[in-house]
Amino acid sequence: MRVLVVYCHPNPESLIAAALDRTLRALARGGHEVRVDDLYASGFRPEMSADERRGHKEPGVDAGLQPFADRLHWAEALVLVYPTWWSGQPAMLKGWIDRVWIAGVAWTGNGRNGRPRPLLTNIRRIVVVTTHGSTKLLNSLEGEAGKRTVTRSIRPMCSRRARTTWCALYGVDQSDEAKRTGFLDRVERTLAKL
Repeated sequence: MRVLVVYCHPNPESLIAAALDRTLRALARGGHEVRVDDLYASGFRPEMSADERRGHKEPGVDAGLQPFADRLHWAEALVLVYPTWWSGQPAMLKGWIDRVWIAGVAWTGNGRNGRPRPLLTNIRRIVVVTTHGSTKLLNSLEGEAGKRTVTRSIRPMCSRRARTTWCALYGVDQSDEAKRTGFLDRVERTLAKL
């Protein structure tokens, strides 16, 4: 399977960096063809300029973002590896969504009843590997905004049969080494099933 891994964390010594390592190890063992977009290492700029926003009248991305769009169209599976901050994706990852998942890349407005028609139907699997500082209960009470972004906004732009897997460690701020190791083991098992 062709797998695009989008990684978003500024600290190469973080638990999320360790989760990326486990993700890549499991995918390599599975024989998948993998490409990685490390948003911090690549110097991705999450902010959208006024000129870029004005350009959204025409479908497609700016030339500098085309490689990101091309990798989305190449992928059969999308793996997002990031920490959940303030109930959602970090600004860097949210900027990637805002700037790359646009008309002409992720969708077109020519769908039935004026609804967007998905253009990323090549993506049949989405896996999220993330951590949450607070508990699962608190996240549920807050509405799990990050999970909603993936399941209600990203997934509908993919294959109609796209399956989503959420692999999360809740309460990471209070977790001990055993829980963190257990999470990393679960990440590897989850990606081995891809």
